Amino acid sequence: MMFLIIQTILLASLATAQYPEGSRYTPPISPGRGNWSEAYASARQFVCNLTLTEKVNLTTQTGTGATNTYQLGIIPRVGFRGLALDDSPTGVRGTDYSSAFTAPLNMAMTWDRDLIYAQAFANGAEHRDKGVNIAYSPVVGPLGRAPEGGRNWEGYSPDPYLSGVSFGLTVAGMNAGGTIAVGKHFVLYEQEHFRQRIEWNSYDLPGVEFNISEPYSANADDRTLHELYLWPWYDAVHDGMAAVMCSYNRVNGTQACQNNRLLNGILKGEMGFQGFVVSDDGSQHSGVLSSLAGMDMTILGETSPNGVEGLGISFWGPNLTQSVLNGSVPEWRLDDMATRIMAAYYYLGQDEDFPELNFAQGDLSTYGYLYPHAMEDFTQINQHVDVRDHHAEVIRRVGANSIVMLKNTNQALPLKSPRQLAVIGEDAGPSLFGPNGCADRGCDNGTLAMGWGSGSTNFPYLVDPLSAIQHRALEDGTVVQYVLDNYDTSLIDSVVSQAEACLVFVNADSGEGYIEVDGNYGDRNNLTAWMRGDDLINEVAGNCSNTIVVAHTPGPILMEPWIENPNVTAVLMAGLPGQESGNSLVDVLYGAVNPSGKLPWTIGKKR
Repeated sequence: MMFLIIQTILLASLATAQYPEGSRYTPPISPGRGNWSEAYASARQFVCNLTLTEKVNLTTQTGTGATNTYQLGIIPRVGFRGLALDDSPTGVRGTDYSSAFTAPLNMAMTWDRDLIYAQAFANGAEHRDKGVNIAYSPVVGPLGRAPEGGRNWEGYSPDPYLSGVSFGLTVAGMNAGGTIAVGKHFVLYEQEHFRQRIEWNSYDLPGVEFNISEPYSANADDRTLHELYLWPWYDAVHDGMAAVMCSYNRVNGTQACQNNRLLNGILKGEMGFQGFVVSDDGSQHSGVLSSLAGMDMTILGETSPNGVEGLGISFWGPNLTQSVLNGSVPEWRLDDMATRIMAAYYYLGQDEDFPELNFAQGDLSTYGYLYPHAMEDFTQINQHVDVRDHHAEVIRRVGANSIVMLKNTNQALPLKSPRQLAVIGEDAGPSLFGPNGCADRGCDNGTLAMGWGSGSTNFPYLVDPLSAIQHRALEDGTVVQYVLDNYDTSLIDSVVSQAEACLVFVNADSGEGYIEVDGNYGDRNNLTAWMRGDDLINEVAGNCSNTIVVAHTPGPILMEPWIENPNVTAVLMAGLPGQESGNSLVDVLYGAVNPSGKLPWTIGKKR
């Protein structure tokens, strides 16, 4: 009799427990607090009618979907067409008739809450109108600890307050636009070097063999973690963040996507985050452990047999089904995964009048295979829906208001109807390959308006500075001479010696670690201007007493070689201003917009 009583008490306790007693894994089940309560009620009702495999289907993205875009959760039995996922912070990735927004870096440089929100809303609306439920944006990891960090431009600032305000406003704006904003990358993802084992071991560098066995570990004590790197995440949770992407790196020795303390303890427990946690491409390194540690969705669902990335077997999918059936993962944990995902869906109101996915990521063809890997069902895969609305106006305003004036002597700016202007530098003009000529913007050719990697998007057009300056100069009858070859010193000397003012354009580029540009593997190798930028500025200043420098960069560059040159009369930091780059710059050069931008980071005298 005593055994039966004890057994009854134990079963009753387990039925009401939120996590397994005695386990170091303590995944909290969200009760659906505050303005999430209705979304959770709808989500629970939806999930309770699903079979085991249908719940698993909600958690596991299975590769490129019906229109070659990340999809998961298609459940025909209940009439659920699934969820579509796509990048990026600068616009809908891999499509056409969408905007190329300024980098989030520029949003922070405005220090303008209204502009930050306006651009975020526009980006969210464009994702929604393309049929994207979940957008991989915004970014606050990297925060920007290393100034050379390849993806710093996708975020805001190493100042946690500025990043927190910007991050929260972007989440709120994108959500209001109708798309689930995914905050990324959680957490301490501060460099591209050694973020993935296969990625870095595959680089063929002369005389260099990395042979790393696992991603780098970012180590931080509790105070550092909370006072710097976690600060912006609290803002975003407060502002309604419905999804979080866990990062590639390890944190204090444990993979971020299976880090129980980070996901269950801090994010879902301490912060009270009620949305879902999704992996990055290839950042899931386990099945059961990531499930118990608090990850709720995986992309890509297919991984290589060694459990890192690529095509092959999946940590979840059928393996998650098996883990539930054999008791390794409690079914209540799977229910919680599916409920969190669907709660975000209902929280954003995506169950009402949400557009169907209408494009194929990375394939601009009108017709193609519905299932490209199987080469089946040749049909229309792109509807070429124009989602840009009047967003160019917002982009231009953000670009202009983000420009930082670092120097202005002798009233060099604004320009006052100069008789002759010289425009110098490759960064002033169009790319020889066109604005989208390099995959994921993985080159530095012509003017720089966006970094490279998955955070990029296609330009519908790119207004380069030279074109915008020439157009504006027509109003004043100004003669504009230019040289776009940074290395033609004799021609440069000849042109600038005749000019009343000389505009010199320099840049530095960076991006994601899977692309190498000029020997830079995501992270910048140094903080100097590219393509002999320092020498170019000094050469022009040596022949022109009114030299105005414009820099397009993803972060700080060293300026000591020329900043004190008396012939360098003005310096503008323009960041990465997106499709309206030239127009935004002209607004400041000619005084239509006051250069009110502020540096989001420190520029040091040396590294």
